[in-house]
Amino acid sequence: MQVYLPIAEVSVNAFLLLGLGGMVGVLSGMFGVGGGFLMTPLLFFIGIPPAVAVATEANQIVASSFSGVLAHLRRKTVDLKMGTVLLIGGLIGAALGVGVFNYLKSLGQVDLLVRLCYVLFLGVIGSLMFIESLNAIRKTKSGKPPARKKHNWVHGLPFKMRFRTSGLYISVIPPVLVGVLVGILAAIMGVGGGFIMVPAMIYLLGMPTKVVVGTSLFQIIFVTGFTTLLHATTNYTVDIVLAVLLLVGGVVGAQIGTVIGAKLKAEQLRILLALMVLAVCGKLALDLLIQPAELFSVGAEGH
Repeated sequence: MQVYLPIAEVSVNAFLLLGLGGMVGVLSGMFGVGGGFLMTPLLFFIGIPPAVAVATEANQIVASSFSGVLAHLRRKTVDLKMGTVLLIGGLIGAALGVGVFNYLKSLGQVDLLVRLCYVLFLGVIGSLMFIESLNAIRKTKSGKPPARKKHNWVHGLPFKMRFRTSGLYISVIPPVLVGVLVGILAAIMGVGGGFIMVPAMIYLLGMPTKVVVGTSLFQIIFVTGFTTLLHATTNYTVDIVLAVLLLVGGVVGAQIGTVIGAKLKAEQLRILLALMVLAVCGKLALDLLIQPAELFSVGAEGH
């Protein structure tokens, strides 16, 4: 069943979009990521213009993340205080990111920037997570509990605050900076930023894995909601028809993903996420390196 997307100005199969939304919703519930790092490239692949894909995907992440957070709130695995600190940084970052996005859009460089950002960030984060997860699984098999650093440079910073749900007493500076980075990525790349947020919360802030997923989703809801609003009012690139179809699939998928995630060990979840991140990175890198079939579409100045 083909549907016409008025802002994207293309016709797409409705069931394909519902399926993509559902798949990304499952990831959202399992890993605490918005799923945009996977969905935005998939939207490129099915012919959605990059500017529309980025702005609309931020909207869909709101719904799938909200659905996932409800499930985590019932289990009391959301650190609302930490989520609020991350959120403050996220809103600042989102405002900065939309400004950069608008500037690059005026230069016609958005498509290239988005793809390069994906390859860089996904490659680095995926590799680090994969190596760490393998080490954690090896230690678990050998009978040693996975060592978690109790103290690093983060603990020496000023402006400390107590986060009871996470069992932490740390400076608010690192969470705010992580939030700013994720906000910028949400605006420029159409992602919730969970693929950076989750590792940063575990390894940098030292939060327990069981609290990380719900807290990440809580913060993502507001940052992506704010990003959507900015894109809709400044770029007019939010396609409501596309958003609704992705949203319906995402809400259902998030509930399923939360149930699956609860049954897997933390190390297994992290290695699965790492493999997924590296797979998407590889596909995008190939697309940038392989010579396109229609060369005139790349450099057709003045024709």
